[in-house]
Amino acid sequence: MEFKHTSVLLEETIENLKIKPGGIYVDGTLGGGGHALEVCRRLSATGSLIGIDQDEDAIAAAGERLREYKDRVTILRSNYCNMVPELKKRGIQAVDGILLDLGVSSYQLDNADRGFTYREDAPLDMRMDRDQTRTAAEIVNTYGEEELYRVIRDYGEEKCARSIARNICRTRSAGPITTTGELIEIVKASMPAKMRATGGHPAKRTFQALRIEVNRELEVLEESLDGMIDFLRDGGRLCVITFHSLEDRIVKNIFRRNEHPCTCPPEFPVCVCGKKPKGFVVTRKPIVPTEEEIEANRRAKSSKLRVFERRSA
Repeated sequence: MEFKHTSVLLEETIENLKIKPGGIYVDGTLGGGGHALEVCRRLSATGSLIGIDQDEDAIAAAGERLREYKDRVTILRSNYCNMVPELKKRGIQAVDGILLDLGVSSYQLDNADRGFTYREDAPLDMRMDRDQTRTAAEIVNTYGEEELYRVIRDYGEEKCARSIARNICRTRSAGPITTTGELIEIVKASMPAKMRATGGHPAKRTFQALRIEVNRELEVLEESLDGMIDFLRDGGRLCVITFHSLEDRIVKNIFRRNEHPCTCPPEFPVCVCGKKPKGFVVTRKPIVPTEEEIEANRRAKSSKLRVFERRSA
């Protein structure tokens, strides 16, 4: 299956990166290379792009797409949480811009073998990095009822999380749950008929929750952004595209904290904690796709772009 993915908020992201022709830029979620290609087109022979992805299929596709610019592109197979140490190992001490597109690629969603989709029956997998051992099947079959409830409620924002967790545990007592089809039937049976009939596919939120848990998506995001901001040169920008409210909240809060890091009580007349702003939030409200983009690519609908600019005191 060919790796295909339409980059969301492409023009808005490239514009907000404010690319310098001779700069160093990092695409921490390389995917099929759509954003990276537009960065490369704006670089001179002295500029460079480092692309990072943990999916071997994405890396193969991006390598092909960026072949024309291979002299200025380095592709690393890793998680973006390893970005700073990986670049330091290669002698890079700071960069001019970083991009994260946190969406699952169309290829991953449409390729049934990867186990992300709820539209076909396939093995319960959902790993972005297929070298890691933990799969969605392991979570579904080993987590306790309370753990499953927490994951589905918190990461899927699913109203029927309690019932779904209970029915997963009840079903697996007769034998392991191994396919997406089996899980979908459990989710459907856990919902009132009225809820099944509205709001898209009934398993959508449960699948999102499991995918986030399998890949530690929110933990990785929360643990990585501060280090990326520190790794930017003065005037450098971090652009992050999110696809659901949990991710967006993390990005918004971390950006805000880096702009206003002071932890002194509000009644203090002057700051005594000594924490200095690292820059400012460029996007007071997130940038969202146009109606035209949503019409052309339905998967862009929930995307939001937030931008932070590094400024030394």
